[in-house]
Amino acid sequence: MSDHTHSVHPDHAGHAHGGTESNGDHRPNFERHCDVVVVGGSAAGLAAALQLSRQRRSVIVIDAGEPRNAPAAHMHGYLGHDGRPPREFTAIARDEVRSYGCEVLAGRVTAASRTDDGRFRVDTAGGLTVVARRVLVATGLVDELPEIDGVAEQWGNGVIHCPFCHGYEVRDRRIVQIITHPMGLHPAGLFRQLTERFTLVLHEGVASDDEALSALRDSGVLIVDGRVERVVTDDAGSVTGVDIVGGRRLDADAVVVTAPFRVGARVEPFSALGITPVEHPSGLGDHVAVDDIGATSVPGVFAAGNVTDPMQQVLHAAAHGNRVGAMIAASLAAADLETHVRRSANEREWDERYSGAQVWSGNPNGALVAELSGVAPGRALDVGAGEGGDAVWLAEQGWQVTASDVSERGLVRVAEAAAGRGLVVAASHVDANALDPFESGGFDLVTTHYPAIPRTTDGRGIQNLMDAVAVGGTLLVVSHDVTPMRVVVGSGGASQMFDPDAYVHADDVARVVAAAPGWTVEVHERRERPAAATSHHVDDVILRARRT
Repeated sequence: MSDHTHSVHPDHAGHAHGGTESNGDHRPNFERHCDVVVVGGSAAGLAAALQLSRQRRSVIVIDAGEPRNAPAAHMHGYLGHDGRPPREFTAIARDEVRSYGCEVLAGRVTAASRTDDGRFRVDTAGGLTVVARRVLVATGLVDELPEIDGVAEQWGNGVIHCPFCHGYEVRDRRIVQIITHPMGLHPAGLFRQLTERFTLVLHEGVASDDEALSALRDSGVLIVDGRVERVVTDDAGSVTGVDIVGGRRLDADAVVVTAPFRVGARVEPFSALGITPVEHPSGLGDHVAVDDIGATSVPGVFAAGNVTDPMQQVLHAAAHGNRVGAMIAASLAAADLETHVRRSANEREWDERYSGAQVWSGNPNGALVAELSGVAPGRALDVGAGEGGDAVWLAEQGWQVTASDVSERGLVRVAEAAAGRGLVVAASHVDANALDPFESGGFDLVTTHYPAIPRTTDGRGIQNLMDAVAVGGTLLVVSHDVTPMRVVVGSGGASQMFDPDAYVHADDVARVVAAAPGWTVEVHERRERPAAATSHHVDDVILRARRT
């Protein structure tokens, strides 16, 4: 249930939910508000975000684009996704959460703190601050590879670590496992099951007379006591062996390394909240300790995925995130039940934005003026009216205007702007994604400019706009051309302030309208934006349709 129609980007947004952008909105730091901020956009974080978004919570995912399985060409063991490239899986997952209005932003979190009212501030390197009621840490971990020439270069390809993730793909081949820690012996029996040509090299951490080696020797596993100098590859980049100090070479088609792991650097931004990693029971590294619902020792802060358990594969991490997301949703529901509050998901964000200085210039959007100048007035619905720039202009042209917005504070500003010019504009405090929020067929004009109506899987917000138009009336939707506004998540430290793909766009409305009986698309085009609209130029996408 999230919605309203304001864009949230500090430079390119919402210039006519109340008008074009005012100079006061250009600031280096930008603040967003939501129910839950998820830090980490891989399986665990996205699974949690999906659960939360389906519970009509506003969710912002911040992702630095550094998944643990990034080097792997394929992932395995995930029923329904076995063999799928990790990046493809993540892209599917991001599309799914965005279909519920969840935003996935590229960015790196640098600090987190608690506010005076008990919420959390999460700061990013790009200047974005997200204020949230709950925090989910799903930042994963870093494998600490041994300093052996070729291991890092082949990691996730010719050098593997998990018999379940990639063991089947090297079955019956020559497998050499480099032992650097006693825990490395645990998967040895599994690899021995996959091939008869299996060799253990005791690089360090395990003595050759260790009792745990006896069963492996007795089963025919070749055990070599020596330090590995390098992983050898051919001209095509495929692993062909390992060199042992002293000149011995062991032929190999794949190399196994059980590496220690660390979460410390990835959770350091949360240290001020009291989140500190502790030693993992395996002795291989550290992790963030959580209880059975994913709660950390800090109330309101949860964790999921590899940051809590390095043994999780993608399937387990997603399942854990799914469960923790549900638990966070339950904690929010319980808190709201105590205070008798039930707000629209994004209502707080827009109330916060409209609680300070004026956000928009108060001028009408150029596209609105261009499309409606000289049109005979009637009843108009301005969805996402913001501070009233468009609604007031329509009233001045003789339209009988209803200003609709998810923010009550925004509607107060609309009323003030209208009263200042001796006009009357009706107010409708409603979520555009609610069930039947507007009078059916009640308006000769329904208009929304640069809408921030979060997506829903059933397209309810779009249908609500269309249903409000009277027969013979006009639907006018104006969006930014979002192509230059997109930032690929994980693209070299780039950061975003909002996610354009989590919101309804004029092109989305056009597709629905074009397929609907009784509608005619009159204009659907990209158009250069009026130069005076903003100092940050973005082309407009205009949809004007008539209900026949």
